[in-house]
Amino acid sequence: MEILAVSGTRRRYYCFFLVVVLVSCFLTLSFAKPLASFAYKRFDEKTLSLDTEIGLYGDAKVVNDSGGGGSVEINGNMVWSNGKVIHRKPIRLGNRKNPVSFSSYFSFSISSENGDGIAFMLIPKGFPLGNGGGSFGLGDKLEINGSKVVAVEFDTLKNVEHGDQNGNHVGIDLGSLVSVKVSNASSVNVVLNSGKKLHSWVDYDASSKRLEVRLCNFSESRPNDPLISHQIDLSRMWKEEEVFIGLGSSSGNSTQTSRVYSWSFRLRHVPTWMHSEPLDPQVYAKVYSHETKPPIIHTRTVCAFKIVTVLLFGIGCGALAASIMLFLWTVFANKRAAVVPAEFPDHPVEYGYEKIKVVTEKATNVDGKK
Repeated sequence: MEILAVSGTRRRYYCFFLVVVLVSCFLTLSFAKPLASFAYKRFDEKTLSLDTEIGLYGDAKVVNDSGGGGSVEINGNMVWSNGKVIHRKPIRLGNRKNPVSFSSYFSFSISSENGDGIAFMLIPKGFPLGNGGGSFGLGDKLEINGSKVVAVEFDTLKNVEHGDQNGNHVGIDLGSLVSVKVSNASSVNVVLNSGKKLHSWVDYDASSKRLEVRLCNFSESRPNDPLISHQIDLSRMWKEEEVFIGLGSSSGNSTQTSRVYSWSFRLRHVPTWMHSEPLDPQVYAKVYSHETKPPIIHTRTVCAFKIVTVLLFGIGCGALAASIMLFLWTVFANKRAAVVPAEFPDHPVEYGYEKIKVVTEKATNVDGKK
């Protein structure tokens, strides 16, 4: 009976240990915040109707191509038309202790008219996501209360008031339509408003604090060297504030239209031990080249290293707690097991002693002699 009782207690502790491990795994997966990523190989009404995290604003709409594919026409073929494609789930680019890099790829085309072109943008919370009007659907004010919009413009109009060098340039805008860095798209044999599909990559490396833009024709592979780059610390600029990712376009005083055919975005953590050197562009060329296309459906990934670390930590804590309880159980169970057999009393019994006086008499003979 005693052996059965000990075995039953052991089974209960084993079950308790299993529950602790399962709860640790559940809490780890529940509270580990995933890094935002998405990928669209093409756009169609069915995909966008099922996906609540992508939004079309202003004059943006889905159109069907002659080849059976789909795309988003960001602005219509009318004067002063503008629109945006926004990923509704905001992202946070970390902080100085936990920097986060990002990479984005999109294919697009711009019709031959001389409009404002298209822009990749990072919009802090507080800015209107709806129809902002103005250039690229952003309006003329890209800074509110010290919070700035960061945009990469593919501009096909020479705006003298913005300091544009020509009508075929790529610029980096920080809180203003006056670019802090400009490069001529003709230097890589690209005509932005040719009406043909183009590739673009926008990468931010948090370790080197460098924003890089690459551009090429659709028949070409990702360039090794960026067309334009700029040194900037985005984590310090927004101070852990969340931002929205989007693509915007406007026709200006023309009937120019801009279309986006595919779009992908991903975040990645930068190890704290990493030195401040730009990452190898060949690695990204394999990931984001036009030959390696993103999946059709919208996907969301998580930082595997972070989840595994937290998971192991939770399991370790649970195992430690279970080991301590099993040790205590072993100590006390052994004490209970060392019992006295049933035929012997567990408690001492007092016995009374009395002196007995025995009196003997000598036998008497018949003749009266002793």
